[in-house]
Amino acid sequence: MKFSLLALSVFVVGLPLRAADTAQDRLKDATSILNEVMATPDKGIPRDLLEKAHCIVIVPGVKQAAFVVGGKFGKGFGVCRREAGRGWGPPGAVRVEGGSFGFQIGASSTDVVMLVMNERGMRRLLEDKFTLGGEATVAAGPVGRSASAMTDAQLSADILSWSRAKGLFAGIALQGATLRNDLDTNEELYGKKIPNKEVLMSDMRPPEEARQLIATLDRYSRVEAPNKPVETRAKDAVTGADRSADRSDTPPDKTRKPK
Repeated sequence: MKFSLLALSVFVVGLPLRAADTAQDRLKDATSILNEVMATPDKGIPRDLLEKAHCIVIVPGVKQAAFVVGGKFGKGFGVCRREAGRGWGPPGAVRVEGGSFGFQIGASSTDVVMLVMNERGMRRLLEDKFTLGGEATVAAGPVGRSASAMTDAQLSADILSWSRAKGLFAGIALQGATLRNDLDTNEELYGKKIPNKEVLMSDMRPPEEARQLIATLDRYSRVEAPNKPVETRAKDAVTGADRSADRSDTPPDKTRKPK
């Protein structure tokens, strides 16, 4: 009996590592999740929210084994808008650990989607790790065609979050969850262990495996007009770039790094 319980523990602990083992698999899963959520506008993320978001984080298949290890673990990707309204940039790999995901009792899995709505949330995403509900405020995101009925908490939150389990998609505040850089996956994608600050804020060419995810984001969110680059203003605030540069004919400094 003791052997059976030990074997079960080892099996469950190993679950998060067996599903979607490669970066390519997880990128495909992230793309499928975004397509499925946005294809049902009455039950998905309001499109106007995605259009306003500075970044998105998608984590396919966060796992929990409630009666064995009692923890949560998942791997996914963050993607931020490029400067000057040129679509979405390369993905940075993230790991999510802990927190409350609204799991059912027993071993379960859920997909997680987060929208980073302001420069403060974007700054946190660029850090090595941060805690939702701690360093960044988080609220359950609304579901439906429009975000017009958002609450004050939703309007002021740095990050809005949703989860999908057993076909049910709903907003959920991921209080206590920690997001950190996944350097190993970044190495798999880019050939070296680089932090997300150097990926998400760069103009580097996205890996081939990420093209479909970026194309899907472009399809469901408008590209900002050159004279109204919302994401450029956010990145200037994060990096400390001179805001006046946006009003000049001088191209933005691509080499500037966040402090």
